[in-house]
Amino acid sequence: MTLLSHGTTAFSGSLRWPDAVRGVAAGSVPVAASTDGFVGAALLLLVLGGCMAPVLLGAPAEFDVALCSVMLSAAWAALLDAYVTVPWLDLAVHGVLTGLLAATVGLTVVHYGLLAPDLPAPLRRTALGLLTFLAGLALATVWELGEWWGHEVVDARIQVGYRDTMSDLALGALGAAVAGVVVAARLRSPLTHPNGSDL
Repeated sequence: MTLLSHGTTAFSGSLRWPDAVRGVAAGSVPVAASTDGFVGAALLLLVLGGCMAPVLLGAPAEFDVALCSVMLSAAWAALLDAYVTVPWLDLAVHGVLTGLLAATVGLTVVHYGLLAPDLPAPLRRTALGLLTFLAGLALATVWELGEWWGHEVVDARIQVGYRDTMSDLALGALGAAVAGVVVAARLRSPLTHPNGSDL
């Protein structure tokens, strides 16, 4: 069983669900630009770029839909001030999206064969899980730095503060830990990389 298998059977038809979500993301760019100006357009362009990552990695369709849908929902929640009206939503998004982004890093490592091929299978799984977790921690930190920069430079309505930052980082760490466990568990031996070499 390979970690990277495009789940096209689960999404049969001329238009796959992941592509439909990417279409919605692309259509959201001009809408966000008209409602929130440069900030809205930039945010949705960032989401659209992120939605291309699963395509480049040949990720399973279910993961593709999950990542793109959560990123798109998170962006619109920010533009519509949903994090203010629904306080728990911010923490949920930080946990789930950080986990999905961390898993994307893990998929990247597998896709490009970055794990040392001479390592025993259990050690490779451990290394992949730990790398995925640490990547998630780094991404959660960068996210908080981005929020601070956005509050100071772009829009003071962006919510920042010690309690907000620490709780976001905690949920991000939890999401990253779950992603590390799941990605490592999906790596089975023997496992063949798409380029034909054994992982």
